[in-house]
Amino acid sequence: MKIVIIGQAAFGRSVMEAITDAGKDEIAGVFLPLDREGRPADPLKDGAIERSIPVFQHGRYRSEEAIEAFKALDADLCVMAFVTDIVPDEMIEAPGLGTIQYHPSLLPKHRGPSSINWPIIQGETKTGLSIFWPDKGLDTGPILLQKEVEIGPDDTLGSIYFDSLYPMGVEAMVEAIDMVRDGAAPRIVQDESQATYESWAKAEDGVVDWSQPAADVYNLIRGCNPQPGASTTHDGETLKLFDAERLNGPLDAVPGTVTEITDTDVTVAASGGQILLKRVQPPESRKIPATEWAAQTGLQVGEVLGG
Repeated sequence: MKIVIIGQAAFGRSVMEAITDAGKDEIAGVFLPLDREGRPADPLKDGAIERSIPVFQHGRYRSEEAIEAFKALDADLCVMAFVTDIVPDEMIEAPGLGTIQYHPSLLPKHRGPSSINWPIIQGETKTGLSIFWPDKGLDTGPILLQKEVEIGPDDTLGSIYFDSLYPMGVEAMVEAIDMVRDGAAPRIVQDESQATYESWAKAEDGVVDWSQPAADVYNLIRGCNPQPGASTTHDGETLKLFDAERLNGPLDAVPGTVTEITDTDVTVAASGGQILLKRVQPPESRKIPATEWAAQTGLQVGEVLGG
């Protein structure tokens, strides 16, 4: 088949390389966002140039220039691998065999742009990925295939993506392309009664309420690690929270109280337990060990965070 890729970043490059390494199809071109001033070239762009694959960067995919360039390639299949801009119907519907897209959740659950964060934040124990046929809705098209992933009790956004959803997603894309080529790719209509949607997980969504159950606080921290980062306040300044652990059990302390400072972590009270902070990010700083931050600020047991 003649394939066109719309995508970006390391994931887009990995999908492109997996398709070319399989040696079954031709990649006629890759479409990706414009270069950002002062930033390195997109990994997908670098990979395409290395393999002599034409690169197309028109700004918005909805521009007439982008649409005409896409149609001129006369692709059999479009593969969307990490797309954050709106792709117009003219592109989605142009290839003879259609368009398939990767989404990191078990659709129809967790439609939307932060679909890895929210299952963790909400305390779910499994998630997964979907390869689907995009339509006019947002993540609403028929399912081609899905893969499940267990969310471990200490998994973070980073571990779920890089250890599971990224490599499995690349493999699933290649599997889906094989199914399309073989004429064996299903179109399973999504069950709208099970559909959920969440928008971007933003910094304000990650603000910790220490009066909440320790399990919920911990889920929020790990679901925002590394992006957008959960946060609390100390002396009126925002403190971002990254690596952490949870301790269960009743505790006679006001939520948010610093209960212990050791050589390895800073312990903070929450409802029904405690959170051990291991890595944090103060304002205008890199991420540092929580104990280093405690030493820098003169933090004392008994101080209350988030007040």
